[in-house]
Amino acid sequence: MEMEKSRSTEQRKSIRVIAAVCNNMGIGKDGKLPWDLPSEFQYFLNMVTRVSSPGKMNLMIWGRLCWYSHPHDLFPMDNVLHVVLSTTLNTVPNHAHFLCRDFESAVHLATTLPLVDLVETIWSVGGTQVYKDALQHPWCDLVYLTDIMADFDCDTFFPEFDKEAFKLQQRFPGVPSELQEEKGIKYKFQVFKKKIDDTV
Repeated sequence: MEMEKSRSTEQRKSIRVIAAVCNNMGIGKDGKLPWDLPSEFQYFLNMVTRVSSPGKMNLMIWGRLCWYSHPHDLFPMDNVLHVVLSTTLNTVPNHAHFLCRDFESAVHLATTLPLVDLVETIWSVGGTQVYKDALQHPWCDLVYLTDIMADFDCDTFFPEFDKEAFKLQQRFPGVPSELQEEKGIKYKFQVFKKKIDDTV
């Protein structure tokens, strides 16, 4: 009941998921990306930093391990606020802006004062549990999933998601539809869009 009451005071935002996966849906190995594909990573950066108007920001939600696995020379990132999820940290990590205990708390942060008018889109960028939480959220509308057509040794994997609820788009604005190749590895950018449910 409290959750329902809380959500009614929030301003709904689009929640989006972005990841790259290899043939076995792997996304990481020993806390790092298993591949080195600079153009694919630049695509990721282009997506998460894109806003519709000057002055707007996106909120990126990171799991703690995912946050510490990324090179920090990426920061600061244009048009982005970072929130790290952790039940063990007591202080906001360097380069991050906020610390939350769980995914729902981060969504609440972005959809209520003082950030409600600033934040445009909420991005879930991993790891596995953060992806799961985003995919199960009723406001999640798009999944940007790069299909890396190769085998890599991974110990972290992208979660299963409902392909009936999310439909693969043949073409999507701003996303190249042609097959990509980098360092001898082929990959393609995919976007899955949630089917509209007026009851949510």
